[in-house]
Amino acid sequence: MAQPNYQYEKRQKELAKKKKKEEKLQRKSSGKEEKPEDEQAQTADEQEEASTEAQNQ
Repeated sequence: MAQPNYQYEKRQKELAKKKKKEEKLQRKSSGKEEKPEDEQAQTADEQEEASTEAQNQ
């Protein structure tokens, strides 16, 4: 039976971490992160509720 190559596995994990970190830095440097549509919809609903409450008072 063949033995696992732990050095290869470790290197792959390191490369994946590095790639993920670079992508995160790129998103941060590109400016404000875009919110998913669901969060935007919730924010719009909350603003409507706040404005109607203000009008009712």
